[in-house]
Amino acid sequence: SLDVLKVDGGVTANELCMQLQADILGVPVSRPVVAETTALGAAYAAGLAVGFWNNTDELRQNWNEDKRWHPTWNDDQRQQGYAGWKKAVDRTLDWVDLGD
Repeated sequence: SLDVLKVDGGVTANELCMQLQADILGVPVSRPVVAETTALGAAYAAGLAVGFWNNTDELRQNWNEDKRWHPTWNDDQRQQGYAGWKKAVDRTLDWVDLGD
């Protein structure tokens, strides 16, 4: 089971999207202080490689939460929201015909 969804990237700036994630999944959504974790991960990997950090436990201590969204929907709302989301995803499949 999922206790919390940790998110990253540019979409985390969208408050509505993050709240929808929490509501649809029924778990808190947590955004870190540094949302661009791809670049941060590359820096961490380099730092580990050259011995700047001794282990990944040191890196975990650098992670800090900026904001957390909590679910507000009840089970019925969640089921309807999830069904709507799946329907929207299904409708986008094969949206663009790339031709042969």
